[in-house]
Amino acid sequence: MFTGLIRGFGYLRSQTAHQIRVQWAASPPWTGLALGDSVAVDGVCLTAEALIPQGFLASVSPETLDRTTLGQRLNSQTPVNLEPALRVGDALGGHFVCGHIDGVGLVTAIDPTETAWELSFTVPDSLAPYIVPKGSVAVNGVSLTIAACNGTGTEFKVAVIPHSFTQTNLQFLSPGHGVNIETDLLGKYVAKLLHTPPAPALETIMSRPEITLEFLASNGFG
Repeated sequence: MFTGLIRGFGYLRSQTAHQIRVQWAASPPWTGLALGDSVAVDGVCLTAEALIPQGFLASVSPETLDRTTLGQRLNSQTPVNLEPALRVGDALGGHFVCGHIDGVGLVTAIDPTETAWELSFTVPDSLAPYIVPKGSVAVNGVSLTIAACNGTGTEFKVAVIPHSFTQTNLQFLSPGHGVNIETDLLGKYVAKLLHTPPAPALETIMSRPEITLEFLASNGFG
């Protein structure tokens, strides 16, 4: 479990056919990394299988490479965001992030303002039901609040404050870049409990019957 608050940068390097090396960009971004620890790498939860002087080794499955942008980052000069797993007693400053990527989105625009950067994205239809105004989303592992979205949820915009922009690899994005998207964990469970179909329009969700005590009782929640 993570919070979406990035602690540092790293680079991905090929190690073997199924293992990558996560190399610190500078000094270790945190202390106490141990064998078997989970680390979010651009939002993807990886396990530290071996510790090396400047980082760690982790295995990646074909599913992980197909469903995320990690394959595009291998041996490139684009850094990845790094975050250690949440520990008991740590402050929860972002939102609950699992490190399980739902899909890859695309950057459509980056607009600087006087106080922030406005970033716009598109996401696959399968993710659209979980994109809601003022909801949470993790982009490359960064905890962000959805400022606005279209009616279906396939397009959304976030405002990124200067600190978050300069301390994450969001600063290196440009239109057309792919990003790892993890939608809100709680939203997915609520949708599942309410039997949400795969990708309904937001208007359809909002027009469903009101959730009342009678409704819950008749649907097995009595």
